[in-house]
Amino acid sequence: MNKEITFIVHEAEEGGYYAESVGVAIFSEGDTIPELKDNIKSGIECYYNSPEELPLFVHLHFVKDEVFAL
Repeated sequence: MNKEITFIVHEAEEGGYYAESVGVAIFSEGDTIPELKDNIKSGIECYYNSPEELPLFVHLHFVKDEVFAL
């Protein structure tokens, strides 16, 4: 059992958020942070075959891309 899973979270250009996990193939999106968290939880539950395999903690790493002119 892996005790933790990390997701990289980005703001979507069209609004909302999308997240992709590190190390396993789980992708999720949501219009709000609470919706994103619910969708991540659902994705994790679908990915793992049994409750014993579920991670105990989910880390969300928020990435904000910023562009500025020189």
